[in-house]
Amino acid sequence: MESLGWWAGWGDKPPKKNELSAEDEAAATQAPEADFYLVYLSGIGAISGNSVPAEEYPFIDGLRKRLPTGKVISDIYPYSVTNNGLTGQRGFASLWRFLEKIGQTPGSKLAIMTMVINLRNAFQLFVSADRRYGPVYNLGIANTVYDGLLRHGMHPRSSKPIIMLGWSGGGQIASGCVEYLAGLPGPIYVISVGGMLSDDPGLKKVDHLWHLYGVADPLQALGGVMFAGRWPIMPQSPWNTAMADGRIDMICLGQYSHNGKGNYFDMVTPVTNDKKGRTHGQKTLDTIVRILNEEGMLSDEDAATSWKMSVPLETDGVPAVIAERMEEAARESQAKEKGKTAADADSPLEAAVTAAANGTDAAAIAAAEERMI
Repeated sequence: MESLGWWAGWGDKPPKKNELSAEDEAAATQAPEADFYLVYLSGIGAISGNSVPAEEYPFIDGLRKRLPTGKVISDIYPYSVTNNGLTGQRGFASLWRFLEKIGQTPGSKLAIMTMVINLRNAFQLFVSADRRYGPVYNLGIANTVYDGLLRHGMHPRSSKPIIMLGWSGGGQIASGCVEYLAGLPGPIYVISVGGMLSDDPGLKKVDHLWHLYGVADPLQALGGVMFAGRWPIMPQSPWNTAMADGRIDMICLGQYSHNGKGNYFDMVTPVTNDKKGRTHGQKTLDTIVRILNEEGMLSDEDAATSWKMSVPLETDGVPAVIAERMEEAARESQAKEKGKTAADADSPLEAAVTAAANGTDAAAIAAAEERMI
């Protein structure tokens, strides 16, 4: 309904190419351009363009540090054609703010309630992939992206490359936008990180698409099952045509999961058998740097510098309010563990470990003796 309302003219629309004011165009042409523009579209857990799951902030921050000559744009909300986040001017904004606070509180017992956000945004993903309503929705998002590009310094008639980097549901919406963004002078690329991709018509116009996936990620694999245009028996579909043309690369990152430990943004867990000893998130960043370097958008010197960078910390790029809640949750967890006694343990071995950690030697000895008995 939001998409149809936007199409009918109910509310403000982002400016189109031929609707730029003279002031906006003059302002955009004064500042020097970046070598390329990378637009990050979050997954279905996003609340707004500036409110995404905590694990994504270090990844976005890592992109900015590793791509010094490019411009990383991360304030686009891909689940609203007007870039209106769920906590914006909406009838149920108070509900979304409540769920946002729960999602930003690590270890919250109400975390399961945030699945409502995923469900709502998942519907938008399938609207984007739909042949009937998708064109309207994807046009709206493309307008929002174009507005964001101008806002971040791209000249209105620029021929600089544009990279749509979509995570999870954002991967499908990124490919849907290409149908309209391809009208710009510069090349348009898509990097999908664990995206659930359909055979979107936008694939006919994409210069290249790289799909990064993990073998332990069943959600990204659903795209090849749910959308008939990706089946081998449909050789004329946009997906299979792009594959035949060599415009799609499938890059397996390894034993990656979609969520939880070992996901694409995990900056802590090392990748199994990785010769460089990288974490999952670090390898994801390195792969994106390699892609841009091979395409000539990032110099060899900048790429080499990027590969030498340390792994981003879990708090890098995280907004202050979320960082405070993370620290508070960590302190509560430490206090809980510190206050735990041997009597609270579930087993003699745990009692011995707990007692030793608390420095109660007598209790530790007694617990150990109980274990021996």
